[in-house]
Amino acid sequence: MKKIKIISDKNINSLKIKKSINKIIKKSNLKKFSISIVVGGDGFMLQTLKKNKNSKNFFYGINSGNYGFLMNKFSSKNIIKNLSKAKMISISPLEMTVTNNKNIKKKHIAINEVSILRQSRQAAFLSIKNGSRSIIKKLVSDGVLVSTPAGSTAYNLSVHGPILNLNSKKLSISPISPFRPRRWKGKIINDNSKIIIKNLNSKKRPISAVADNIEVRNANNIIIKTNKKIKFNLLYDQNNSLQKKIKIEQLRGETY
Repeated sequence: MKKIKIISDKNINSLKIKKSINKIIKKSNLKKFSISIVVGGDGFMLQTLKKNKNSKNFFYGINSGNYGFLMNKFSSKNIIKNLSKAKMISISPLEMTVTNNKNIKKKHIAINEVSILRQSRQAAFLSIKNGSRSIIKKLVSDGVLVSTPAGSTAYNLSVHGPILNLNSKKLSISPISPFRPRRWKGKIINDNSKIIIKNLNSKKRPISAVADNIEVRNANNIIIKTNKKIKFNLLYDQNNSLQKKIKIEQLRGETY
């Protein structure tokens, strides 16, 4: 028999919700389902998913943080009903492979985005390719961001990137404070793409590569692609799906 697993952040509010859920579930018959209930904020959910990237469990998030875009609202009255009728969506992360200035390679996954950021006070000089095809030969900026549809309403939206539909099979490449070319707004590409970002002046203008919240400093070459071998199965309440949340954000701005 498969059990429900509750994974909680360490703050007081999260632990309080966890205790309440434990009491409710003990009285229910939901133990036949293979569900991991994640109590915390978006950051804790991303951290938990990465730790369980080989798990085939369903993940149901309950928000105890601030915004909680990836999470559901907690209702002690409706928790069993919500779990029983929750709708599943499946998402795959980005995988970044970074070669640093000592020619050491590091690999990390990102569910929301990969951010390439200037590491000093000087702007970064970057080239960006899609496979062998050049997207931009020289971008002078604070950096560039590659976002998944699930992450397109997070940091990507803050740097004026496009909001992507969850089933669009697209990725967004968005510049961060571009200086030259000043009017370059980025590009939307297929999620089968292999994005190659190079630092054109690593000695004078160092950059870091960040997969969600994991940073690799002094990056020379970054390869980013979707890892479709990894699939995260997320559960959402019927009236509060991730698709619906993204559509609400789209209505506030331009839709792609």
